[in-house]
Amino acid sequence: MGKQRPNYERLWAPWRLEYVAQEADHRSAEAGVDPRSIQLLPGANPECFLCRAVAADEDRRHLVVYRRETTVVVLNRYPYNNGHLLVAPYQHKASLSDLDAREQQQSIEVLAEMIRRLEDCLRAEGFNVGLNLGSAAGAGVPGHLHWHIVPRWSGDTNFMATLAGARVIPQALDALWQLLTDDDQDPPRS
Repeated sequence: MGKQRPNYERLWAPWRLEYVAQEADHRSAEAGVDPRSIQLLPGANPECFLCRAVAADEDRRHLVVYRRETTVVVLNRYPYNNGHLLVAPYQHKASLSDLDAREQQQSIEVLAEMIRRLEDCLRAEGFNVGLNLGSAAGAGVPGHLHWHIVPRWSGDTNFMATLAGARVIPQALDALWQLLTDDDQDPPRS
């Protein structure tokens, strides 16, 4: 009797190829976007993907799903879970105390609005909402504060995370962008 093969399930994640195939120093840049081609806001950092997203004309390309007067919402290009969003002020500011009262208030309003949308669109049952302030706290972009909204579902800590240290994200970013914007065009700017 021959050697029996294990019965493996195949997990397809084609959007990850772009990330895996890139050199490490290009993984954070938007696909095919020259940062020098974007007119940034005063005080913005050209190396910051959030500053570039705020200034960009092409919301879909920069994964922007929502804008208010002082706040932008961007899909996390490398999500922890399906529907992972980043909520950030337009201005490149590193700490909560740097935000003025309007930016603080609008950030909380936008967090609530995005949670409501994720409940409606993805039927999320819970959320992890967090803010990493500074490199020591794990901030990947320490100079531009941003909140993470990570949708959760009962039982979403599956065997992949336990055995393989991996998460399965079931939806492509472009499909999620389409669902959250509910529009074929870029969302209107406020």
